[in-house]
Amino acid sequence: MPLPASFPELASLDLFVSVVELGSVSQAAAAHGVSQPSASSRIKHLERQLGMRLLDRGPTGSLPTDAGVVVAGWAETILRAAHELAAGLSAFRAAQVGRLRIVASFTIAEYLLPQWLDRFSRDHPRDSIALEVANSTTVIDRLRHGAADLGFIETPAELDGLDEAIVGNDELVTVVAPSHPWATPRTVPVEALAATPLVMREAGSGTRAALAAALRDLGLGEPSAVLELGSTSAVRAAVVHGNSPTVISRLAVDAEVVAGQLVEVDVPSLSVARELRAVWPTGTTLPSLASALLDDIG
Repeated sequence: MPLPASFPELASLDLFVSVVELGSVSQAAAAHGVSQPSASSRIKHLERQLGMRLLDRGPTGSLPTDAGVVVAGWAETILRAAHELAAGLSAFRAAQVGRLRIVASFTIAEYLLPQWLDRFSRDHPRDSIALEVANSTTVIDRLRHGAADLGFIETPAELDGLDEAIVGNDELVTVVAPSHPWATPRTVPVEALAATPLVMREAGSGTRAALAAALRDLGLGEPSAVLELGSTSAVRAAVVHGNSPTVISRLAVDAEVVAGQLVEVDVPSLSVARELRAVWPTGTTLPSLASALLDDIG
């Protein structure tokens, strides 16, 4: 049966539901990657199209009207079906052409995936793998929007709407250059670490989130950055050639510590062990290549 010409676009319904969930047009606009004026215009067009007011707008945010609550509930059902369709089509395409789309956080992409994919490719020479590298927050976002089949993260993030499998373990360590004052005692109190500006990854990275969570658990504040960089290897290089400490994946600095380019500093009471996870959208069928890769990783 044809839909009526006045039926709203899925993108507009999706944006409206985000406004209801987040309580703010500006936050919903940011989540959808559009400007606030554009988001407001689309919501107003949706209201005109449906012939009803959906939101009560105020200085502190937007709340759904009674009609808006009902429409949001109906829209969520439609959007779930749309996401299932998109994920199913994605899995079908991947199975048909033997192509797997992976998005992975920097630590896993730089230090684990190369060996995993090299071994896997030898057993699947005709299949192709597209790898995107991003921070953990972006990995999760890409999966939720159907832009990848399989993700790898190390962040302790909320994984609502995603299934997961543990694929390894890692820990964060504090390192400095040999010339740094901390290199001689090789131990510092956690309070000194928390008070010292660090070379850090950008907000959204799993490494930064894990350190912040560990310091909060000890009753300490968020770590501050003397320098923010966009990859693990860039952070490591800045510490090797600079005079500031960092807290970083052991996977990323083992070779430099052994070679004497970096010194590992003990921080009593600070222990940041983390599980490395493969993640994918809940309720979807993993492409056969993704399942085979996870089996191969073991």
